[in-house]
Order: sequence, then structure tokens, then C-alpha cells
Amino acid sequence: MNKPVVLVVMDGVGWTEKDNGNAVLHAYKPQIDELMSKWPHTTIKASGTAVGLPSDADMGNSEVGHNALGCGQIYSQGAKLVNESIESGKIFDSDAWKGATEFAKTNNGKMHFIGLLSDGNVHSNISHLIAMLKRCKEQGTNEVRVHILLDGRDVPETSALQYVDQLEDVLKELNDDNFHACIASGGGRMSITMDRYEADWSMVEKGWHIHVMGDGRCFESARAAIETLREEGGYTDQYLPGFVVAKDGKPVGTIDDGDAVILYNFRGDRAVELSKAFDYMNKGFDAFEMPKKPNVYYAGMLQYDGDLKLPDHFLVEPPHIEHTMSEYLVNKGVVSYACSETQKFGHVTYFWNGNRSEKFSDELETWEEIPSDIIPFDLKPWMKATEVTDHMVEAIESGKYQFLRCNYPNGDMVGHTGNYEATLIGVESVDLQLRRLMDACDKMDYTLIVTADHGNSDEMYDKGKNPDGSPKPKTSHSLAKVPFAIYNGPEGTEVKEEGDFGLANVAATVVKLLGFEVPEQWLEPIIK
Repeated sequence: MNKPVVLVVMDGVGWTEKDNGNAVLHAYKPQIDELMSKWPHTTIKASGTAVGLPSDADMGNSEVGHNALGCGQIYSQGAKLVNESIESGKIFDSDAWKGATEFAKTNNGKMHFIGLLSDGNVHSNISHLIAMLKRCKEQGTNEVRVHILLDGRDVPETSALQYVDQLEDVLKELNDDNFHACIASGGGRMSITMDRYEADWSMVEKGWHIHVMGDGRCFESARAAIETLREEGGYTDQYLPGFVVAKDGKPVGTIDDGDAVILYNFRGDRAVELSKAFDYMNKGFDAFEMPKKPNVYYAGMLQYDGDLKLPDHFLVEPPHIEHTMSEYLVNKGVVSYACSETQKFGHVTYFWNGNRSEKFSDELETWEEIPSDIIPFDLKPWMKATEVTDHMVEAIESGKYQFLRCNYPNGDMVGHTGNYEATLIGVESVDLQLRRLMDACDKMDYTLIVTADHGNSDEMYDKGKNPDGSPKPKTSHSLAKVPFAIYNGPEGTEVKEEGDFGLANVAATVVKLLGFEVPEQWLEPIIK
């Protein structure tokens, strides 16, 4: 085997000369600049069809990005997977859909849909919700309630009313004497319900009170709630507090015994905790106090965790990812190490391993999680980059591992806040730590690969301007290619000059650098 390989994923760092608030371009980043000029380097695709999404207009994200990095192949993912299931009708023939609708009908209950209301195509798509609402009417479901989580992260930061109006128009068209559907509750995705990696269960608890119990501030409509809360607190969509829609002082859509609940998000990380709350509420669940535990049929859009089999019921079969890099390296006896802070720990483990929570080998794989701070990321844009690097350097210098990987979340998590100045610091913080990894690789004679999983911090402004003339913050991912560079590689290492390379080509590159043959199922390596 050749010398060991260290792979760094700079989350949310696109590489482009386009300058709509390009915090990567303008950051002081001597290490990244050196890697992308003096060492073998190129740019690779991290969005659209290159990561299994429906079209090249679809932004990549960390989940599909790490799936592709970890398995060396392209699978239909997220929105594309659900689109195919809706177009074929398979989603409505699934046991979960039939089970949910039959449960509600048998118990004279309501059908509830909970999910992110946007067309961002990262966690959800409003078109999927609309298709299911129309199907509910066609099959005779009488009462439907929708619990909307506001985006402002994968779409413009104050675009919520656009999607609320679109949904309200659909509901108005569908409603008649035999069918009644309405918005029942809502709130910002970073305020309620959509926590991930158990970083802040209080978000899910707040969501439980809002969606299940109708326990929250009441408004006559979702529009009234959004407009009032924005005016009072200056909130952007993702941080809007939870709200309840009420008529005559009573919530219009609490979740009660005999109801069915479908979480229509397709991305797993921010769907796991709510799924645990519903599936485990009577099985020793203690993450938060539940004043109300309704007897419901719960289903997710996808199975969000294949090892935990969570949730019990799901509408669309996930891609069955086989021949992952981790499994391949375990079979070769390679000792590996993975590290990140909580915000992206699941990406270098669960998503990397093909949506598996468990290791392929407890003996050969070591995972280290650095607890993330619970604080707005633009207030501490360096996050845990130093601590992640401390662990990585220690692991490299131990000489125990032949393959090491880590993720620095800064470019993505700080980029999502829309704070350009803070994002500059986030990018620079990662660059500063790269020097320490480069030095450790020099010391131990390891090869270092530096890349990213998608763009974000490279495009911090929308093209429009705010009424006061200031740039309009952009909080979503970008379509930019991402950097790819090899530091201290084996003598003669060269990047191929021609080829349509993406994240799925990285796995083959790693194993070739390690001295192994590339599995036939994988895409070709980026190096000659």
C-alpha cells in the first residue's frame, strides 16, 4: 500500500470567479490558494445530476454530497427519488400511504402533513405536498391539516409568503363540501421541529407543542402570523417563532387520537428526531416531556435511518447504496478515522457509509465527534475548527490510520446565516487549520486531499438589493463547482486534464492513491 491519505471536506466552499458576495474569493486563504495553484488541482461538480439530483439546476447539499464521496457512484437522490415515485404512482401504492389513509379513515381522523414549505429541493419540495393533497381528495380523505416549516435557507431568506400563497391557492381550489384542508401551524426551520444530530431537542419539543397540541401563539392565518412576527421581531423565515392557526379561539388542526401524520421532508438529518418522537413516544422516549401522546399512524417520506429502521413506515424506498468506500477499505484491512463537530458528524459517518448509522468494523473504523456549540454560527464563525484539527493532527501523528477524513462545517453553517463578514471569518478559520494538517502530513509523509461537498459561502448575495440599497443576503447553496487538490501525493501524481468529474470520482482517487485497484462499480479516478 502507498502512503496514507487524509481527506478534508470544506463544507460549503465553492470555487468560482463569479462575485455575488464571494466570501471564498475575498477571504485571506493562503493555504487554499497554494493548494489550488502549486499542487495538482482541478474543480469538480457537486450539484445536479453529478450527485443524483433531477437536473443541473438543482443545488447540491451535504447529504447527497457525502453519499457520493463515500460510495464512488451516482444514485437517484432526494427530490429525484420522490419525483420518480410520484410520477410512477408507486408512492400511493406503498404500504405506508395505504396504512396512513386507511388509519385516518377507519378512525374518522384527520390526515396531517408536516414539512419544509419551499421548492428548495434540499429537504423537501412543495410540489410533493401538493401531489399528496390532491391524492387525498381523490381517494376520499375528508379532513387534512398542513403544518408548515418556513425555509429561508435553501431559498431566499424572506420568501415564505410566496409558498404560503401558492399552498393557499391549491387548498382553495381543492376545498368543497366533502373535502376540507387548511394550514394548522408553522414556524421557522431553525426555531422548531427540524433539529439534527440531537444538538437541541428543545426545538423538537417546541414543535411538538405547536403541531401536536396547538399550544402556541394563535393567529387567524399563516400569512397573519408571518407578517406580525416579522414586524415585531425582524425575523427572517428560518428563525420565525412557532405559531398556531386558530378559529374562534381554537386551534384548527391539533394532532389527535386516530389521526395520521406524514413528514414529507425527504432529507434525513433534520427528520430523524421528530420521527423518534412519534415512533418512540410509548417506548421509553425521554428526550423531552410529552404532555400529549396521541395514538396516530406516522410515516416519513423516506426511511431516514436505515440502521435504526426509522421511521417504521415510509412512503418511498431509499436508494440502496452498495459498494461504499468504507466497506471496501474494511475488506482490505485498512484502519480509518473520521472526525467532525456535531453539525456535520453524521455526514462523515452515516451519509458517508451509504446511510448506515453503524460502522462496517468496530475494530478498523474510529469515529470522533466534537460537540458543537449551541449558538448562532455567525456569532462564532470559527466554530470547532481548531478542536477538529487537534483531533485530526493527533490521529495523523499516531501513525495508526491509513485513511482519515474530516469535515469543517464553517463555510456552510455560517454561510447559511447570510452574514457575509462572518462567513469570511469562517472560511479563513478553515484555511488557518489546513496549515496544521499540511504540516502534519509533511511530518508523517501522508497525502492530503482537500475538496468540498457543495457551494454556499462563494455566493452570499442575491442579485437584487434591499430597499435601502444594501445587498440582499443569500442563505442557500450555490451551483458552483468545488475545489479539489492533492498535497504531498506520491511522486508523479497528476490530475487528468480531460474528464467530467464530480464528487463521485473522489472515492476512486482515494483508493488509487492508497495503492488499491478501483472497484468496477465506481466512477474513474481524477488522477492519471
